[in-house]
Amino acid sequence: MTGIGGGVELGAQAARSRALAVLRVRSRALAVALLPAAVAVILLAGGSTGHLVGGGWDAARWAVSVLALLVLAATAAVALVVARARPAVTPTVAVAEESAPDLYRMVRDLADRLDVPAPSAIALTPDCDSWLEDRTHPAHGPPPARDHDDLSDPVGPARRRSAAAPVLVIGSPFLWWMRVGELRAVLAPVVAGTGPAAHPDIAAARRFIRGLDAAVAATSTDGRGPLARAARGGIGGVSRLLLRGCRVHAAEMERGVAAAAAERAQAVDYGLRIVAQEQVGLAYAGWDRLLTRVALPAWRMGRWPSRLDVGVVAALTELSRRDRLAEGFASRLGERPACDLLEEPGLMDEAVSLLAARLFHGGPAETGPDWAPVGWEEYPEEVVDRAWRTDAARLHRVLDTLGVRRAAEGAAPGTDGPTLSRVLDHLTTTPAEAPVPARDPAADADPDATPDPDATPGTAHHATPGTGTATPDDQATSDPQAATASAPSDPQAATTPGPQPLTTPDDQPADAPAAPGSADHSDDGNGTEDDDDLAGTTPRGAALAAGLSAQLAREEARTQALASGTAPPPPGTTTGPAATGTALWDDRALPLLPLQPPRTGREILTAHITAMVCCAAMDTAGVTPGLDWLDGPTLLVDGARRADLALHVRSLVETGDPAPLRAWLSDLGVRPEKPVRLV
Repeated sequence: MTGIGGGVELGAQAARSRALAVLRVRSRALAVALLPAAVAVILLAGGSTGHLVGGGWDAARWAVSVLALLVLAATAAVALVVARARPAVTPTVAVAEESAPDLYRMVRDLADRLDVPAPSAIALTPDCDSWLEDRTHPAHGPPPARDHDDLSDPVGPARRRSAAAPVLVIGSPFLWWMRVGELRAVLAPVVAGTGPAAHPDIAAARRFIRGLDAAVAATSTDGRGPLARAARGGIGGVSRLLLRGCRVHAAEMERGVAAAAAERAQAVDYGLRIVAQEQVGLAYAGWDRLLTRVALPAWRMGRWPSRLDVGVVAALTELSRRDRLAEGFASRLGERPACDLLEEPGLMDEAVSLLAARLFHGGPAETGPDWAPVGWEEYPEEVVDRAWRTDAARLHRVLDTLGVRRAAEGAAPGTDGPTLSRVLDHLTTTPAEAPVPARDPAADADPDATPDPDATPGTAHHATPGTGTATPDDQATSDPQAATASAPSDPQAATTPGPQPLTTPDDQPADAPAAPGSADHSDDGNGTEDDDDLAGTTPRGAALAAGLSAQLAREEARTQALASGTAPPPPGTTTGPAATGTALWDDRALPLLPLQPPRTGREILTAHITAMVCCAAMDTAGVTPGLDWLDGPTLLVDGARRADLALHVRSLVETGDPAPLRAWLSDLGVRPEKPVRLV
């Protein structure tokens, strides 16, 4: 215990010394601002006493006095903006103590064991991470009620504000996947951070840093006139200068706080915390996989799964069944889950699921005909079936614009509807036709050209223990059903890269599908990236992919125009099944964390052909749509998933050879000449 106590003291001392360094930056800035005023006072005092007299001294007094007034006015403006600017707050779902008394009791007991102040509140976030967040700014909540003691103690509210403990933010997947003991072990170092946060110097330094950061964000918006823009630019420049001066000290202060908290938490469930850390990485893998493979197709169809946290448990259970490295994780499900600490876990799961849809996709805050919750039991019919038929209908609309005949010469009556044969016949390459030759990137590499965004689509997440990415070729050989989601309804979510599914060689199934992406993809204005993407495909396939991309772009533009015509909810209002904390953050820039990079033309074409094949299989062979917890939409034949379709679709797209796909259809009993039902 002596070693632990020494480590805690060293970390706390380092954090306090860095906090004082941050406060010294603030003091020096204030001293520089007051320097002209001090010189003006000296000159005025010298003139009044008869020591500094003469025309030169009079001119100096006037000049320095005017300069002092200007500097003081500018300083007051900067201080006012820093004090009034609202710091950024993470969107969360507030957990009232009445709705989770056992959870609050566990956190308070943990704080007592660590000998630190208990967090003031608890909130949930749709992320695999936990942290403390200061929400003592007046804009983050209603003002405290004044009592009779406040009338005689005017500094009482300020004292309570500085002494208020931060809010404990918990990742919702932890509650559903972890057991109670594991959650307590994971939260121990987080709760231990309330001790250093209560120190006056550290709290003041953090408030100063957050105020500067909020001031920079507030002055980044365009002003209404030249004077307003100049004022915003000046205040923003001063705030950025102060931030640069505090950057190193603030980072070292937070490292000291984290070190002190980690040392203090070693005395609580240390052995169990080592095991729980393994569950953190596993929970992130399942959560990221669930969002990108399962939830994203539903969001694009105007449906948001209302039990995402329950889904992550199912996904991780399925992972433990497939991957022998995850053996034993499912056996933990017999223990008490941490979600039992909530009085109504279903309502909390629904609120977190809606918040996740808003953050990662940009959906509205309220349900409606075009934005409704969907349960996992309705997912195959409400999402998978509709997504496939929507993509198939778009494919036939593009074929109509290209002038492709509905039925072949001499076809039987009643076969002029949307058929799979129409697609296969159009993409079939005759011997006289040759695929588009693949371009050699090394032969015509341009150092000034924009790199292909699909070459490395993976991005790191701040709480990611590892990352996994897949190339377009790898995606084309995986399970095709995940690539059949319809066009995204939010173009902003589709055009900004985001976190990718976390997979390892051991937890990546051989038939894992490509995560669906967006229809929009970048272009340098000359079609260079499109040509590179469609290299190796047939001319007809390239033309069809271009038509599908253009059609999707038009649909996205129409959706964006409709979305821009709706007014955002008034500030300070909360909507949804629970108080999601929307009053604390600006929801006009949704999605804040888009999931997927843009899809390429080849991926779009492959997804639409796969959707058409699945529709034909459902309508003529009795195949049913299904949900795979790790891979999303899938095709079920006699209750078993078929994951061998992607290779045949890829052969048709790249070489124009329909023979492998026709053999697959014949083996399954699919009749491609029969019309299919579209939406």
